[in-house]
Amino acid sequence: MDGKCNKLAGQIGTIDTLDRAECLERWREVFGRPPPKYLSVQFMQRVLIWEKQSRGVGGVSAKTTSRLKQIASGKTGSTMAKPGSHLVREWNGRTYQVEVTDRGYVMDGKTWRSLSAVAKHITGAHWSGPRFFGVQ
Repeated sequence: MDGKCNKLAGQIGTIDTLDRAECLERWREVFGRPPPKYLSVQFMQRVLIWEKQSRGVGGVSAKTTSRLKQIASGKTGSTMAKPGSHLVREWNGRTYQVEVTDRGYVMDGKTWRSLSAVAKHITGAHWSGPRFFGVQ
């Protein structure tokens, strides 16, 4: 590794050891505002690490930035996740990952017929699955 990579790796290692208060402070420094409520320390660390890596290697492409802005505004075009997609959602401190297949939605080795069934399994309540996973 060159010097720049060594420095970046050291900074990432530091982020990985932050406690909740330190994560909140670092988040405010990096993003200029507090994080959304109820984010876990691990999730905040991952976002801060991703941001550090992104800035360290030149940032996100203009195309990706444009697509992310489109998603954030709710103007996503198609609302259906395509087979091969992976949906990720954090809920009550746990991160859930669902793979979209031709036969349904796979989580923890079990296939579900709908995203709403997966969301109900996770939360115990009736949810719109696409809304719960942010694909609506």
